[in-house]
Amino acid sequence: MLLEAIYHRPKSNWAYAYDERTIHLRLRSKRDDVERAALIVGDKYAWDRTVEEIPMTKWISDSLFDYWHVSVQPPLRRMKYAFRLEAGNEAVWFVETGISNEEPKDSIKMFDFPFLNPADVFTPPAWVKDAAFYQIFPERFANGDPGNDPVAVEPWGGEPTPKNYFGGDLQGVIDHLDHLSELGVNAIYFNPIFKATTNHKYDTADYMTVDPHFGTNETLKQLVKACHERGIRVLLDAVFNHCGHTFPPFLDVKEKGADSRYADWFHVREWPLDVKDGIPTYDTFAYEPIMPKLNTEHPEVKEYLLNVARYWIEEMDIDGWRLDVANEVDHRFWREFRDVVKKAKPDAYILGEIMHDSMPWLMGDQFDAVMNYPLTNIINEFAAKKERDGASFANALGALLASYPQQANEAAFNLLGSHDTVRLLTLCDEDKQRMKLATLLQFTLTGTPCVYYGDEIGLTGGYDPGCRKCMEWDEAKQDRELFAFFRQVIALRKQYEALRTGDLTFLFAQENDMRLAYERSLGSDRLIVAANAGAEADTLALPVTSRHWRDLLTEEDLIADNGELHLCLPANGFRLLLAQS
Repeated sequence: MLLEAIYHRPKSNWAYAYDERTIHLRLRSKRDDVERAALIVGDKYAWDRTVEEIPMTKWISDSLFDYWHVSVQPPLRRMKYAFRLEAGNEAVWFVETGISNEEPKDSIKMFDFPFLNPADVFTPPAWVKDAAFYQIFPERFANGDPGNDPVAVEPWGGEPTPKNYFGGDLQGVIDHLDHLSELGVNAIYFNPIFKATTNHKYDTADYMTVDPHFGTNETLKQLVKACHERGIRVLLDAVFNHCGHTFPPFLDVKEKGADSRYADWFHVREWPLDVKDGIPTYDTFAYEPIMPKLNTEHPEVKEYLLNVARYWIEEMDIDGWRLDVANEVDHRFWREFRDVVKKAKPDAYILGEIMHDSMPWLMGDQFDAVMNYPLTNIINEFAAKKERDGASFANALGALLASYPQQANEAAFNLLGSHDTVRLLTLCDEDKQRMKLATLLQFTLTGTPCVYYGDEIGLTGGYDPGCRKCMEWDEAKQDRELFAFFRQVIALRKQYEALRTGDLTFLFAQENDMRLAYERSLGSDRLIVAANAGAEADTLALPVTSRHWRDLLTEEDLIADNGELHLCLPANGFRLLLAQS
């Protein structure tokens, strides 16, 4: 065994409380190196009377490592533990002080899980793992009230630019809730709706007021109420890393300089405020002079923003916040933010925009989830861009799932496109079959899927501003067959809990092969997703224990022969199969 590859660390994603009684433990070893792993566990105050050995399961793998898993429910919610690893006739024991060929005589040097305190359990809202989100960019979704249109509004459906307006508003969303109900989504994520000077509204001028071009605070209250009556949750965008250049405290600083009472609300490196060679003399989002960064360590800034977070939940009954540029705000602020939000609504969803390793924010004291851009890349590079083979897909997904606690994976915000990316159909070179393949993977993997508005009816578009075009409401110009597919996969995910929280096992994933198959299982339900991202039709033989299967997408019945299920997969084809017996 390669001892250098063996790894475990208490707490974080390697040892964590899944619920108030259950502890999950993980262990890493070199891929295909360890044949068996077991947990040696007992109560530290009564070791000799409580010690037991529990086999571990090889849970998932990546290109370098295997990840072993075991679930434990210690009677007194505390435990000392060690691992025994075996390969052939070799056995080693792994304790906190290192790896030894000798079995430990007692628990003194073992790993310690001191106590499972309920307050420390990372508990994302239960409803999130059952949700299917729909992202709406308000200015481009629907114009329901021409009376609040901007002065220079353009005819609906024109070419989007970074600065033009088409009159989309909240009333337009209310008018088209039937579309969302028909699609089957049960949660909406809105890009910013507060008063600002741009069409995207990420330059907030007033955090307490809905932008007049979108409606009023009362319009939002009506929208949230209408959504809740349909079983649809509402998530708003919180831009707390930075404000806009017309935010009154920033205007005061521009006018009075260092003498402004708000001078410390911002990070000013040099007075007066200026832009030199394209770089502002004050910290901003990126290098945007119109988006000055807020000093969230300042007591008054903190009080102001936390009041904003509380207000929209208590007054409008929203169901959570998506946090823009969340990784650039201090952790202490987010901890206080969580306390405020969860006090106002215990099952509110706190979603951070982070595109890299997010474990520091997912310890249970800050966010419930992050926008899962790593999964976005894995799926799109396999199904849309053809840059990954099946083995690479499985390895990357294995590494991603092993990076976080199970409950974080279950609540992760899984998207294939957004207001910041090329639209999915465009990424697929307008090949609808590739888009469907990517979408099926998205809706059958662990996490909470999100559809970007218009993807379900075939909208195309490149990077911003192309991805922010107007929604098409003329059904004659919509791809209704594509809509029916989205509706079907959303319904199937809702119908089978195994697709939301079931175990995931890869059945087929090889190098230089664009075929892929994995199983999702929970209780008696077993479902197989089989995919062929290749440019040619191919067949796939999978070892199975059930003889009878049904394709849930086509309602075709299939029979396994001698423990093998033979599947015909067209180019960019896929199957979603349910074991019948």
